[in-house]
Amino acid sequence: MSEFLQHLVNMLVLGGTYALLGIGLTLIFGIMNVVNFTHGVLYTFGAYIMFIVVQQLGLNFFLALPVAVLAGWLLGAAIELTLLRPLRGSDIDTTMLVMIGAWIAMQSGTLWIWGGVAKSVTTPFPEAPLVLGPVSVSWLRLFVLAAAALLIVVTYLLINKTSLGRAMRATFQDHDTASLMGVNVDMIYTSTFAIGSSLAAAAGALLGPVYVIFPQMGDLAAVKAFAIVILGGLGNITGAVIGGFILALAEELGAGYVSSGYRDAMGFLIIIAVLIFKPTGLFARAERVG
Repeated sequence: MSEFLQHLVNMLVLGGTYALLGIGLTLIFGIMNVVNFTHGVLYTFGAYIMFIVVQQLGLNFFLALPVAVLAGWLLGAAIELTLLRPLRGSDIDTTMLVMIGAWIAMQSGTLWIWGGVAKSVTTPFPEAPLVLGPVSVSWLRLFVLAAAALLIVVTYLLINKTSLGRAMRATFQDHDTASLMGVNVDMIYTSTFAIGSSLAAAAGALLGPVYVIFPQMGDLAAVKAFAIVILGGLGNITGAVIGGFILALAEELGAGYVSSGYRDAMGFLIIIAVLIFKPTGLFARAERVG
């Protein structure tokens, strides 16, 4: 029983960051109908921003997370303005090819700048874990869980309680009608891609100190983000959150009770089952964003 509780605690920490990845990806697809293949590189970008701020600039660890979020927002806005906006109205195949090219170019640039040696980030948290009965969890992982939960709540409030969120939902439902009603659709697309990118960068910044940072770290994260979106239903933010925790639970239980070598495989077995029995996702609905 204690081992199962420990896996549940680990699932909460991992699931929070998975949810951030899934929300960012499903938000971009739901509103812009763009499959963002740069999502994993943006995850890596956030981790390296954390490394730069903490290790190279020597600034406060807690300051590094909002810096990474802001940097991800700016990079996402730049990608939308320079690559996606000129392709507005193009077929989805062309857009996908451009985004795949951007992913390869950005990852190669990261490898050229930083090399292939993994980096680590020093944290201010004590090494001794917090012990609560049969469960122990590091202070760093508690911070990751709290920060991820805060970002999820902020994103939910942004989408559902602000004028920007209303404009985003209107653009999702019918961008032509939204434009006629005075919504700046170009601005909404840029904001959407920037917000989704900042969430991916935040996930990388949170998990970078937990593990190690290297240029290809975003590849598997991107695959898992797509898996989460499939689980939750394309464009469904609530489904992306739940899907992130489902995937994390599958990985934890698979690693704990089967083999750590099958951690990633267990989650994707669920994805295959969902695609076979409910291709629209577990939580698909008519209004997928908001």
